Amino acid sequence: MEIQWTLGADVAMAFDHVAPGQVDASTSRDALERTLRWLERCASRHASLAKDSPDRQTLWPIVQGGTHADLRRASLDGTMARGNWTGIAIGGLSVGEPKVEMYETLSGLSPRLPPAIPRYLMGVGFPEDLVAGVERGVDLFDCVAPTRNGRNGSAFTDDGVVNIRNAAWKDDGSPLDAACDCETCTRYSRGYLRHLFVAGELLGLRLLSLHNVRFLIRLAGALRQAIRQGNLASWAADWRHRYLNSGTV
Repeated sequence: MEIQWTLGADVAMAFDHVAPGQVDASTSRDALERTLRWLERCASRHASLAKDSPDRQTLWPIVQGGTHADLRRASLDGTMARGNWTGIAIGGLSVGEPKVEMYETLSGLSPRLPPAIPRYLMGVGFPEDLVAGVERGVDLFDCVAPTRNGRNGSAFTDDGVVNIRNAAWKDDGSPLDAACDCETCTRYSRGYLRHLFVAGELLGLRLLSLHNVRFLIRLAGALRQAIRQGNLASWAADWRHRYLNSGTV
């Protein structure tokens, strides 16, 4: 708490115990109970730090419990009993469990999460996971996926993932993603981006990372618009079909 306060974070996260994916119920229960004990200590210390500056920083708790529905409910109930939070995080997912189990866990939690505060899914950031998360009530995400994939030559597009190292792009003069307004897509061709990666130029890593981050921001904007228009379910189904079944290499 003191480190986050000193750094000046707008949102401080409580300390939590993240259990690996697919662990048994006993291990998950141990992790969530420790997380609740730590939450009490974090909240106490944060309150003392914020005594004279209550609006400088807010503290968010983290829900644990693995993929065990009953433990997730217990963690959420215990968390909400320990404070009036301005936001709540869902941790311990995308840590080795199959994606279908992650989605099922979110579906089980969604109706029970307080609707008036932001819901933050920690460590999840692939495009299909953002869409699935928003469908299940998630508001915020964070992940290394856009930059890690970019550094390895993988670019997100609405037509699926493009491997820019592929020889098919050697003489391709088209943009990486014609629908994207980022600097990478408006200034550089697929052929040139492939050249950068083949030549080991660091600019290539940066340009694909930049594009992937912009892609997720644009995706979030499209999801927001679909929610406002009341057609999220149909929009998401159409997007998912295109993204996962395009056959792009």
